[in-house]
Amino acid sequence: MRHAELTIGRTFALAFDDGDNFVGELTGFCTEMGIRQAIIPMFLGGFRQVSLVGRNGPLEDPEAPVWEETILHTVEAVGSATLAWSPENNALAPHIHVAVGRKDLAAAGSASHLLRAEVQFIQEMFLQEVVSPQMERPLCGPHAVPTLSFAVFPGDEPLSGRTAPPPDLQHPPGTRP
Repeated sequence: MRHAELTIGRTFALAFDDGDNFVGELTGFCTEMGIRQAIIPMFLGGFRQVSLVGRNGPLEDPEAPVWEETILHTVEAVGSATLAWSPENNALAPHIHVAVGRKDLAAAGSASHLLRAEVQFIQEMFLQEVVSPQMERPLCGPHAVPTLSFAVFPGDEPLSGRTAPPPDLQHPPGTRP
């Protein structure tokens, strides 16, 4: 496990409108406000269409990540997220998970990683900017999974390209063990 004490900056309430591209509006807002890292403790509302990570059928390798998508329509959703910087893409890398209930199947549920979604009626979110430490989401491990990592100190090897984040990142920002 890695950990870091967070210094929180600005806090925002966002209200998405019917038809909004959820991820597009979120990343556009972050670009406009200069946000490169944040936590989203909660969001809720409806999606007309949502794309989640998942497949219909057995997994070929239960230990490998699933990259396939499944699309659901007309759902209620609650979720949370972290936003960090992707050094490989030089762009914001949202990690968003949702639990959704289908309105047409007695609120039958699914929970997974959100890829994209179209807002239906409303979507309400609270976003807290993280000022420090620097949070990145480099590709790590044998499956190149984007993994949350914290600031690199002078003399440390960069996280990009590592197979696992270094264990010495478990100290408070600005200090060395």
